[in-house]
Amino acid sequence: MMEQKIELPVGRKTFILIVKDNDDLELYVDNCLRKQDLAEGSHVLYVWTNIELDWEEHRFVEARFHRSSRQLQVTVNREEVLSETLS
Repeated sequence: MMEQKIELPVGRKTFILIVKDNDDLELYVDNCLRKQDLAEGSHVLYVWTNIELDWEEHRFVEARFHRSSRQLQVTVNREEVLSETLS
């Protein structure tokens, strides 16, 4: 398997999700690693972060990666923005 990278804009910020070759899941905001979940024995990996856009304007970004089905789901403020089956 190859590392897979997904870029999504949130306001004026960009966040990047990376599913590594070993299925580790990483979440970057403006090229800074915010969260990482290691695949060690986990069936569903989960990362999240709170992004402040403008004064008192926040977005809560969550990503779940279901290893068995290769399904990646991303929500922003609990609204789905991506649901994709990775190769």
